[in-house]
Amino acid sequence: MTEPIRVRYAPSPTGFPHVGNIRTALFNWLFARHYGGSFIVRIEDTDVARTVPGAVENILTGLRWLGIDWDEGPEVGGPYGPYFQSERLDIYKEVAEKLVADGYAYYCHCSAERLADMRAKQEAAHLPPGYDKHCRDLGLGPAPGAVVRLKVPETGTTTFHDLIRGDVTFENRLLDDMVLLKSDGYPTYHLANVIDDHLMHISHVMRAEEWIPSTPRHIMLYNALGFEPPVFAHMPMILGPDHSKLSKRHGSVSLLEYREQGYLPETMINFLSLLGWSYDDKTELMNVKEIIERFTAERICQTAAIFNKEKLDWMNGVYIRQLAPNDLVDRVMPYLEKNLPESVKRPIDRDYVGKVMPLMQERLKTLEESAKPETTWFFFTDEIEYDHALLPDKKLGAAGTKDMLEKVLPKLEELSDFTAEPLEALLRPLAAELGLKAGQVFAPIRTAISGLTATPPLFGMMEVLGKEKCIKRIKDALVFLGQL
Repeated sequence: MTEPIRVRYAPSPTGFPHVGNIRTALFNWLFARHYGGSFIVRIEDTDVARTVPGAVENILTGLRWLGIDWDEGPEVGGPYGPYFQSERLDIYKEVAEKLVADGYAYYCHCSAERLADMRAKQEAAHLPPGYDKHCRDLGLGPAPGAVVRLKVPETGTTTFHDLIRGDVTFENRLLDDMVLLKSDGYPTYHLANVIDDHLMHISHVMRAEEWIPSTPRHIMLYNALGFEPPVFAHMPMILGPDHSKLSKRHGSVSLLEYREQGYLPETMINFLSLLGWSYDDKTELMNVKEIIERFTAERICQTAAIFNKEKLDWMNGVYIRQLAPNDLVDRVMPYLEKNLPESVKRPIDRDYVGKVMPLMQERLKTLEESAKPETTWFFFTDEIEYDHALLPDKKLGAAGTKDMLEKVLPKLEELSDFTAEPLEALLRPLAAELGLKAGQVFAPIRTAISGLTATPPLFGMMEVLGKEKCIKRIKDALVFLGQL
């Protein structure tokens, strides 16, 4: 592409960013970075009544967590703050008044009560909803409570070219005279985004396909104002595995909740990039540099993308296994500090965590799992809870398991080198000496020192826990078995 690429991410702070919203930001950013263009963040905060406190901070924190940086804006924050439409109200008001003066828009004085009554009658008559153009030809001027509406042509068609979908045509008679300037002086999305996209020299508008029905009216605004429209690219919807609208029941939560749950930012970049785009029909794992090098609009799909939580978990596990040991420790430390029992001494010993994590790395799907009772608590707590259904070997029973552990215990107490290889060299032959299968010895020891039946490799786990702690827990298990 020869023209300068300038794209924008323009979220509304009416909620916290979810998968679809952040996917829009990512695709715009990847597109800009692929072509060496500019990526701009613009907060469309013109819906004052629906603005959620903290939403802007949440949006920006999420972008920074993913490594999605933007290229310009007021010099506030690092390195730039985003643009805010609420700081540009005079611009929108002036343009709205010009549209009225030039005959492309009009003042509407209809009260909320009249509009509600109109909608009720349309619904009762099974008519499509939309403004009935009551004020269109009255020549009204500005007044308290008045809004400015676009005067949509009543005949003909409006066509725009979509980079993903080709030419899209709408019949003008089916389009509503939408509100451009609200009664509180704030613009609607439609007016503000057209003006800002022009003034900010946006070359490509890449947004969700839900905005396709609004695009012909945006084209009308561009034409009325004498502006050259940008190139449009409407991205596919994201659906759940059952092909219904994506929701929390499919595992979709706000972006920072994924961070809290222990998903890696590099996982999220990779996973989100594949929701509606692909490099080919087989490549799934790509780092951000590879994605940027390969990302073009031609590879964006028209059909809906499917959000697969199982795939996200699998991918996150792959990325966790690729982390260098020190990097993994750094990333899990906040989860351990936050989620381990209060009885565990703070701060958590980082060197000890460095010994635990190599045993856990192959098993983790999220960083949060590093601090859960069913995975790692036994490494850090002194209190092990036994389940009478889990500790005894099923064939040996409580008495037989107790007898076996009583024979193993002195052997462990005598062992001077309590590391993985000597432990295995001791316990594997010992099982044969006792006339037992290896599992009948290993499984009760595993449960005795962890309280669990599924753990990392037994001998490495025993080495990390240490001789003193393992001996104490086996003695505790013997007391427990003696009570059954």
